Amino acid sequence: MCYSNSSTSTNVQLSERYKKQIPLDLKAGPVFYANGFSFPNWRIITNDYEIQSMRWGLVPSWFSGNDWKEIAALTLNARIETADEKASFRNLIDSQRCIVPSTGFFEWKHVGKEKIPYLIYPSTNEVFSIAGLYDQWIDPVKGALINTFSILTCDANPLMREIHNTKYRMPVLLQRENESEWLEGRLDHEKLKVPAPDSMMKVHEINRKIISSDHANSPEVLQPYDNGIYEQGSLF
Repeated sequence: MCYSNSSTSTNVQLSERYKKQIPLDLKAGPVFYANGFSFPNWRIITNDYEIQSMRWGLVPSWFSGNDWKEIAALTLNARIETADEKASFRNLIDSQRCIVPSTGFFEWKHVGKEKIPYLIYPSTNEVFSIAGLYDQWIDPVKGALINTFSILTCDANPLMREIHNTKYRMPVLLQRENESEWLEGRLDHEKLKVPAPDSMMKVHEINRKIISSDHANSPEVLQPYDNGIYEQGSLF
């Protein structure tokens, strides 16, 4: 699954890339590493003329529980194969689609009892356009309208199966020519069950001490690093 992500593009870069305006209150600044379970705010692309800011961890509009984090922890990801069946996503899959810009996401490879972290980033040195769904929820305590999103996932391609070698999942990555179709509801989500090709991504191992520390959100977390853990027959 995809629970860790980065977004180091500037607001101007995202504006130029997706042809969207920048709201005056849109927070800037790079995110080198973010854990989804901290429910961070993210810059999101929708059919709106402006870049949106949404919280990671989808809270359905109908949610009436006492603690939104309980459901948000379960909706960081949505499986593309079953999104049209699940209560949290089935009313969103055709109408409330979004793009989650990413300059690289993180996964861990299991080698025996050890876990090796990897950064997976675009081979084009641009951004990944990760397919997502979003919803709006009214916070009953603050009375505020909160925008939240979930990242769609699919079966892993061969490269990601080598890295994410327990769950065999990866984010749904949109080809650039399909981005508008996705946002406008014209792209059949069934087509996204086929994972993006290996050629869209590059990978390298990163320092597991940094990514597991309190200062993981730093440029150093993105740097190649050899943790000294190997297995026979590994592609890396």
